[in-house]
Amino acid sequence: MLKAAGWQCVALEYSQVGAELARGRGLTSLRGDATQLPLTDGSLGLVVAFDVLEHIQDDGAAAREILRCLRPGGHLLVAVPTDMRLWSAHDEAVGHVRRYERVEITRLLETAGFTGVEVRGWNVLLRPLVALRRKSTSGSDLDDPSPAVNLVLRSAVVLERVLPVGRLPSVSLLVTARKPA
Repeated sequence: MLKAAGWQCVALEYSQVGAELARGRGLTSLRGDATQLPLTDGSLGLVVAFDVLEHIQDDGAAAREILRCLRPGGHLLVAVPTDMRLWSAHDEAVGHVRRYERVEITRLLETAGFTGVEVRGWNVLLRPLVALRRKSTSGSDLDDPSPAVNLVLRSAVVLERVLPVGRLPSVSLLVTARKPA
């Protein structure tokens, strides 16, 4: 989507498989560790880290590296899972180290040097279903849903975009922040 909007995109992937998937989608791909990014200082205008930080033991080092690579005034978009009460076999199966609370992700980014940190809940409407499913499964629940289930899930996400529910308990947190100018 970013590439289609005119951004010059580079995917950073830790694994060879991830790098190959990114290249298969037409993206330039670098292999590297988020705690030691293979990029020059101030070389990026935007970093998107969706479902990344929760996999990294030293998430503070990753946040500082992202800040280093952003140019002054650059933006960060983050998505992370929230609420340890939702911790389940799914989190273990996909290699999560943690789930974040709003105050934790805010503190992490502000401590790294980011400003203007804004946090909103995401997948608020689906939280009861996710909580129920996570308690009843024994591994990752990232399987492909049926078209009917996918339609219901997609409808909930579309509805959530227009409802003022971002402050309510959710499954994920969407965060925006920027590097000081």
